[in-house]
Amino acid sequence: MAKIIPFRGILYNTSRVAMEDVLAPPYDVITPEYREALYMQSPRNVVRIDFGKEFPSDTESENRYTRARRCLDEWMREGVFIRSEKPSFYAYEMEYMVEKRKKRLLGFLALVKLEELGKGSVYPHECTYSKPKQDRLNLMRACEGNISPIFSLYRSSGGDIASVLSKTSAGKPYIEATDIAGDVHRLWQIDNQDEIKSIQREFEDKAVFIADGHHRYETAFEFYKEMASKESASPGRPFDHVLMFLANMMDEGLTILPTHRLLKEVPEDIQGILAQYFEIEPVNNGFEIVGSLSGKQSVFGFFQRGSDTWHLLTYKGGDLSEIHTDLRGVDVMILHELVLKKILHTTDIGYEMNVGIALEKVKNGDFDAVFFLNPTRVEDVEKSALSSVRMPPKSTYFYPKLLTGLVINKW
Repeated sequence: MAKIIPFRGILYNTSRVAMEDVLAPPYDVITPEYREALYMQSPRNVVRIDFGKEFPSDTESENRYTRARRCLDEWMREGVFIRSEKPSFYAYEMEYMVEKRKKRLLGFLALVKLEELGKGSVYPHECTYSKPKQDRLNLMRACEGNISPIFSLYRSSGGDIASVLSKTSAGKPYIEATDIAGDVHRLWQIDNQDEIKSIQREFEDKAVFIADGHHRYETAFEFYKEMASKESASPGRPFDHVLMFLANMMDEGLTILPTHRLLKEVPEDIQGILAQYFEIEPVNNGFEIVGSLSGKQSVFGFFQRGSDTWHLLTYKGGDLSEIHTDLRGVDVMILHELVLKKILHTTDIGYEMNVGIALEKVKNGDFDAVFFLNPTRVEDVEKSALSSVRMPPKSTYFYPKLLTGLVINKW
């Protein structure tokens, strides 16, 4: 099954920098405006490595990837970055608020042996795009390491890992930082050999399910193949593994948020078309749509430009032969395979998490309509992965996002 090993991670020297000034969210959620703010926040912010700016004067020998490597090397020489003395796992806790509830997720960072997705013990659940993978590959070639971790899940009812993490997190963290959303991130080093072996023993028969970071995993695997073709097949090559955050999918601290679908164009008689497949019920207040969906299966919210009424769509049931048997109860699969592909024949889709912003984009004419969804359940992520069926892009939004810069894996 999935193999995990400790590593000598590179961490910020907390005596040299203020952690809240130098950490950043994952590259794929950083807007150009926020990247500029992170640049201004500190000349040592990790965004300069993970998602640096491009300039018109860039060349093959001077570009954001070469600048990333230069920053990494300089900060190591200057002592801004320090490498752990012993191979370690790193306990990582996120304490956050969602829907007015305080939650806590505790997992750990480790190196996971790379395998072809779905052919071994590491499973994807979501489709990917080629452009982000090329960007991440260029960065990996330049920096020779993993700058940001992949968010992954495992299933375990054992108590050894939980016991080690609980004991570790009772002490003072090496890093504690609050992100822009007010969520608190804490990191501890686990370098005790007995505790490391205890974690590895429990993990021996576990599969790993990628939650967030499919592009980074596929990039790491491509880089591994690229490097393996150049070097001998000696064991222990550092590029054989990739940096992951691992959380137990049975942890109540896991949160998945929905990403709603916006359509550029819909037929004029869209409601009549949908009525063939769905029971349609009007809703007075659009901001109550998501609440009206909660706890229901195969139910969607719908709003169309020019209408004064929001609607709930309840699927009547019928032929879903185009969807894998295990996934016919997954809302995002029904929406994409039945509604968007089979009924509307469209791929021109926008994505928005905020209900108010989604409604505004329709009302001001940027889009014709919006479909609202319930969040995908974590058990459906597992079903999708084990069925070797990838869900559409943005089927899941795991919250909160892992911070980049807590630990770097550089070989």
